[in-house]
Amino acid sequence: MISRVADLAVQSDWRPLNIAIVGGGIGGLCASIALRRAGHNVTIYERADFAGEVGASISCAANGHRWLREWGVDVQKGDPVILRKLINRDWETGEPVSVYDLSDYEERWGYAYFMYHRQHMHKMLMDTALSEEGAGAPVKLILNHKCTSIDLETGTITFEHGVTAQHDLVIGADGIGSVVRKIVGINPEKRPADSSCLHANVSTEQAVKLGLVDYSQDSALEYWGGHHNVNKIVLSPCNGGGLLSYYCFFPRAKGDYANQNWNSEASVEELLGPYPDLDKQVFKHLEIGQDIKPWRLWIHEPYPHWQKGRVCIMGDAAHPMMPDQSQGACMAMEDSAALGLVFSKQHFNGNIKESLQVYEDVRKPRASKVQAASARARENIHERIGFSDNTDNPRYAVKDEKAKLTIEEMNAYDMHEHVAQVFEQRREL
Repeated sequence: MISRVADLAVQSDWRPLNIAIVGGGIGGLCASIALRRAGHNVTIYERADFAGEVGASISCAANGHRWLREWGVDVQKGDPVILRKLINRDWETGEPVSVYDLSDYEERWGYAYFMYHRQHMHKMLMDTALSEEGAGAPVKLILNHKCTSIDLETGTITFEHGVTAQHDLVIGADGIGSVVRKIVGINPEKRPADSSCLHANVSTEQAVKLGLVDYSQDSALEYWGGHHNVNKIVLSPCNGGGLLSYYCFFPRAKGDYANQNWNSEASVEELLGPYPDLDKQVFKHLEIGQDIKPWRLWIHEPYPHWQKGRVCIMGDAAHPMMPDQSQGACMAMEDSAALGLVFSKQHFNGNIKESLQVYEDVRKPRASKVQAASARARENIHERIGFSDNTDNPRYAVKDEKAKLTIEEMNAYDMHEHVAQVFEQRREL
């Protein structure tokens, strides 16, 4: 760890930065909160005329929840469901194939495993970022500002309508189609996944009125299929259990949505078409699905770098991944936490480029491992954290025992210590 003398020296050189975040989604808000708590002045620039989220459920395991607590976010505002189980069901009968018990999860890891509705989580984070209450200056949110270029050395952003703004540090939190990523010189190697995905929402109240199974009572992430093939249904409850969020995966040959956006619509017939042999209980849920929309699935190889000059990327802009580890949001939260730490009074000495290099050194290996494991879990559910613990049965074998993600690896990780070690190693050279 860094010595007390060195720690005091860093604090004496510390200064608050004027920081820009390009993108007002969940990742951008988390980064703004972490940097606000670290004492900096933060402005979010959102390209649209509102800052919000689309879709439905979003998973927040202990490695993400720990940062919400550290930042003082009132998580109950997000109306979360606390997950108690991971249930893998037989594709045709719906009978449980394997169950991962989460009843001792909070006791074991110190934080609950939450499932949120994306819109509710976004509002919860927005309230924290913009509030007059809490440590640090309230974050500023500026709408209708689409970034077109950034001077990497001066931090000057040019927006589509010709307005410019200069900042000490610029963070690209602008998602999988990131403009900032291209500006820092990254042209992704990507290909469409072999799978397509349609998302649908089901009202628990409507399902119960029709006499269908009340899956909300399970308080679980539930899976049908995923055994060495791309067919998989994922059910996640949110809104306190009032909404059931379904992600439905099938071969791209049965419906190619790779070039569709989230505003596109799909029909119930398209949703049901790939699944003639699916468990009838969940099939009947999908029959009453609403807001059916495609989710584009593109596989990105890890990028060579995440930062250049005064600019860095984070979240989906830095490491887009398949959804099959339920870690996309948590990885954005960890990115945000790392940014807060590398620019904290404990570590930041005024050298922006050094702190950005430490951010990349800390985050890139871990996020890249999750990215690769998520791609493997696309076709083998036993690669997924939790289910990956049960590999004694040859049927449940993972591709590489050394590469698999474990719940211990994800939840016992100490980023405070990791950041301190990387700074110490750099400053000893």
